[in-house]
This record gives sequence, structure tokens and C-alpha cells, in this order.
Amino acid sequence: MTAAAMTATPAAEFRAAGTDLSERRRSGVSTGPLIDISPAPDTIGMHWGDDGSLRIGAFTTIAAIAADACLAAAYPGIAASAQGLATPQIRHLATLGGNLAQRSRCWYFRSPHIACLKKGGTECPARSGNHLYHVAFDLGPCVAPHPSTMAATLLAYDARITTDRRSSLAIGDLLGDGTDGRADNALQPGEMIRSIELGVPLPGERALYKRAISRSHAEWPLVEICARAVIKDGAFQFVRLAAGGIAPVPLRLTAAEAALQGKPTKLSTIAVAAERATSGAKPLPMTGYKLDLLKGVAQDLLERLAE
Repeated sequence: MTAAAMTATPAAEFRAAGTDLSERRRSGVSTGPLIDISPAPDTIGMHWGDDGSLRIGAFTTIAAIAADACLAAAYPGIAASAQGLATPQIRHLATLGGNLAQRSRCWYFRSPHIACLKKGGTECPARSGNHLYHVAFDLGPCVAPHPSTMAATLLAYDARITTDRRSSLAIGDLLGDGTDGRADNALQPGEMIRSIELGVPLPGERALYKRAISRSHAEWPLVEICARAVIKDGAFQFVRLAAGGIAPVPLRLTAAEAALQGKPTKLSTIAVAAERATSGAKPLPMTGYKLDLLKGVAQDLLERLAE
């Protein structure tokens, strides 16, 4: 079968490093034809603009992102999230594009014997089943949290995505708003991510990343936040808080951001913002604990940013 013919087949999947795909093939969840792809010069590595902006090729490994000193200086939240993602072995192979396009980690989706929305079923079995690690912001029929750490961090940086068919996609354009439940992203059949574009860093900005994890499932965050801020004259002049692990898509914590904008970097102000990080939450019966984690991670990051 030719690559063009496989691309036209809805069940066909791209394979680059295959860190997630290989697991799904072994379990029998993914059984369709494969399209092996390799990087072109413009789809790998760091490409800096004269103005200080950055384009990262989708085939760039997470390890390369984590180790790049220039990227860490300009976009410290991205470097920190890459350093904390998965394990060294996975980071060495996994690509940025693959991380953004990976599939759900829900154990019902990962079982070849259980139908769910993402596999053509009519309901989400996790909603009435074991959803201990699932969403605390219930946005739609599927209650599995989005699996991509880099998507949450790139949301904090207002990154844009270029595919082989579309350019300047926001993270929301790529992943949807979480209300569908049938797909992990809005990529069209056969559409491939080629690069991720980052704007010029703001003067004086600082950023941190933190995840709360389970000891027995240390490579997957229960809650994670990337926080960016510009602090001037003792006040928050700019704030971005983006969280993963809590919803079907990464979320901006806009109520917490609003509580900080223009306000002094006092502990009382930060405490109010941390409480508002949970605004709009609708936890499931087993996921209320994630709201405490979300508030705790937000408060810790903001206090460290304000130091």
C-alpha cells in the first residue's frame, strides 16, 4: 500500500519515534496501517528568528528541548516541563509533535476489550467506573484528562502550530475545547504537525513549571501547571497560568490570572489567586482531591515567582 493510499485510510497512523504508538500496538488498541515518517530539515531542531522568536521542529526530541541552554534562557517554563516529562529513556526518543498528538492514557481506552467514545463507542465507561486519575473540570462526555504536558506548557506561551495543511493554529485549534470526547486532537486524517512557533519573550519575564504526581505512577502528572509572570515595581504586570491533568484539554486558569493582574506580590494576593485556580471546576466523585493539588501547585509556583 502506498503512503498516499494509507493516508486516505482513517485508521492509518503516523509513526515517528513511536513511544506511545508502540504500546498501543502491543496491547491491540491500535491495529490499523502505519505510515513511517522521518524528519525533513525544517521539521527538526531549533530555528531562531532575528527578533528572538523561536520555531521548534515537530521532530525535535523532548531531550533536546530539555537540554538546550538558549531555549531555557528564553522560555524557562518549556525547558522545565520537558525536563520533568516521563523518563530519560522516553525523552531521548519522544518528539514534540508526538507529545502533542499522543492518545489518551485512560485505562478504558487502553483496553482492547472495552469500547469507549474515542474508539467509536457510545459512552465513556470511566464516568461511571474507576476515574481516580481523571478530570476535575468536567467539560464533555469523555472524562479522561489530556495526556500532553507540552500542550499545557505551550498554552501558557501562546504558541502557534503549523501542520502540512494549516498554519498559525492555537493550541485550542489543535486540541479542540474538550466538549467532543471522540478525539484527542482536531488533526484531520493524514495531517501532520511540522513545527511549533513561539513569540518573542517579554522583557523581564520569568517562568516555572511544577507537577504533582503519584508515587506509583510517577511519569504521569495528576496536576501540572506552567506559570509565567512579569513582575515590576512589586506587582504582577503580566501573568499566564496553564494547567494540565485536570480536563480533557489543557486549561488557562483565567480567574487566577485576573486575581493577580496589576496586584502586589503579597502572600494574601497569591492565596486568593490560588483559590480562584479552581473556578469553574466540576470534579467527578473520585477527583475532588485534584482541586486541592491544583491550589497547592498554583500557590507554590506563584510564591516562587514573586521571590
